Amino acid sequence: MPRPVTRPATGGDMLRLIREDGVATRAELGRITGLSRPAVASRVAALIRRGLVVERADGPSTGGRPPARLEFNAAGGAVLLANLGQSRGQLAVCDLAGTTLARADGPPAEVSPGRTLPRLFEQWEALLAESGADASSIRGVGLGVPDAVEHVAGSWDAVEIGTPISERFGVPAYLDNEVNAAALGEHQAHPGVGDLLFVKVSTGIGAGIIAGGRIQRGALGAAGEIGHIPVPVPGEAPCRCGNVNCVEAVAGGTALLARSTAEDLPALAALARSGDPATVALLRDAGRRIGEVVATAVNLLNPAVVVLGGDLAGADEPLIAGVREIVYQRATALATRDLRIEPSRLGESAGLTGCAAMVLDRILSPDAVDAAAAGA
Repeated sequence: MPRPVTRPATGGDMLRLIREDGVATRAELGRITGLSRPAVASRVAALIRRGLVVERADGPSTGGRPPARLEFNAAGGAVLLANLGQSRGQLAVCDLAGTTLARADGPPAEVSPGRTLPRLFEQWEALLAESGADASSIRGVGLGVPDAVEHVAGSWDAVEIGTPISERFGVPAYLDNEVNAAALGEHQAHPGVGDLLFVKVSTGIGAGIIAGGRIQRGALGAAGEIGHIPVPVPGEAPCRCGNVNCVEAVAGGTALLARSTAEDLPALAALARSGDPATVALLRDAGRRIGEVVATAVNLLNPAVVVLGGDLAGADEPLIAGVREIVYQRATALATRDLRIEPSRLGESAGLTGCAAMVLDRILSPDAVDAAAAGA
């Protein structure tokens, strides 16, 4: 059922009703909003002129001329995306429904603002040409980057990068941690789930928190840094954060490779799938260590689903079995009664899907649509 509009409906409200709730006729828009036919017609005409809505003469007939059917126009613009991890990344151009028009592997190789931005600009330009879109169609940019992001300031590694991106393409640019982006993507893939914890186990370990249907970033964007929670282990394992025995330093990809003959994480995962006893034991133990931290998060956050992503979190991996073992053992009975712990549904696409959602939810919100119309 369409959500009611409790204020005098604007063009942005009309777009939300058409795009998110499937409202398809002017008459229905008028009934929901309480606006007169001329007011509805004026707002819809403005959305059509801006390329956000299209009109098709194929609505159901009630005996006379069939009413025109209104549809959100996903082809009315393009969005540039990049999701960058420590070991690899992806770039894409998508339409306004989040459908990928062109995609490519991208940085890293010494991922940092100064080195990465010029390469991103070049690859985005190439992808635009491949997709058939042009610069005038771009409506926003979404970027997921490694490590914590100062979300309020919009900076990465103490460098404010939203401004140069906006200046290059003339559109808003949005930035978040790449694990948060993947959490947003997995949330899209779990319809009806309002509380979800995404844990990425790759070179490092991080988490993205969805609570009440919304990503939780914390006061400065540092929420979800579970990789730097210490776990009890013999001896001292130094962590890149300066502390010792953080779960990332004990069970992250870099730490596991140091105790394995594998050259990289995909090779480590392949060894586990082949049944190599030493690798299976290594990953199962790593899963238990990670499970100790996840169990605490489950008690604190009470998610409906814990999603494990990254190179080592496939459905048949011993790591995920180790996580399940400890979480169901250590977390409270109520918090685990209906809890699902499962591998990522989107794999490497989770980050790009989340970057698209991050941008589209903002640029197509009623307030943003109305502000853009006022400035046009």
